[in-house]
Amino acid sequence: MTKKTVHNNREYGVLKGSEGILFLVAIALCWQLTTSYVQLSNPKLYPSPALTWHALVESLPELLKGTWSSFLILVPGYFLAVLLGASWGIVVGTVGWLHRAFDPFAKVVAPIPPTVYIPYAIALMPTFRLSAILVVFIGSFWPVFVNTAAGAAAVPLRYRDNAGILGFGKFEYMRRVVFPSTLPSIFSGMAVGLALSFILLTVAEMFGANDGLGKFVQYYADYADYPRMVAGILYTGAVTFISMALLDLLKRRVLFWVR
Repeated sequence: MTKKTVHNNREYGVLKGSEGILFLVAIALCWQLTTSYVQLSNPKLYPSPALTWHALVESLPELLKGTWSSFLILVPGYFLAVLLGASWGIVVGTVGWLHRAFDPFAKVVAPIPPTVYIPYAIALMPTFRLSAILVVFIGSFWPVFVNTAAGAAAVPLRYRDNAGILGFGKFEYMRRVVFPSTLPSIFSGMAVGLALSFILLTVAEMFGANDGLGKFVQYYADYADYPRMVAGILYTGAVTFISMALLDLLKRRVLFWVR
């Protein structure tokens, strides 16, 4: 290895792991330069980073209250979807006749955009919170179910043969063999479902909520308070990012054998 190569590797090693932060800094710098030096047709629509930060700090109590309200919808809908989607996916992926019976229905219903259910769910359910939980559940269920069923169906046949030799019953085989083998697929579905949950949650809150992150953005957009609106968008993105990062941390701890 030449001295030049060693020197380049050392330089890259200093930056390694910081690329994401550097990219965000570059985006913020471009944002600042654009709002400061570019002649915009409607400057009010493009608040500067400083103005947005000030709006974010001022709105933090309201945003924290909205976060609590949003999570009261997201958490029950999402976790119910994970529980039922993973359980039913393991059963459908393992039992042949159930897979053949349910698969056509899943192929028709799963691709339907969950947002189309929002107006009907609001009209159908007695409260907005229940309707939003239902929409989050529908949106999260299918990614978890589809990934889990595919993972369960892909369990090698030799595992089933070995389980038969050990005298495992059907339930014990699913619990001790299929479930651990399917965990990577379950977590993949959970990640997609969580991202969809936040999208559906904020869209549903824009329709008829009295509180929440989506309502915050919609409210200040209606009153043309764009610094607060942008602050709400960035805050919602940060909450989503933290939630996804926590799920990824859980995945790495549970699936410690997967690299």
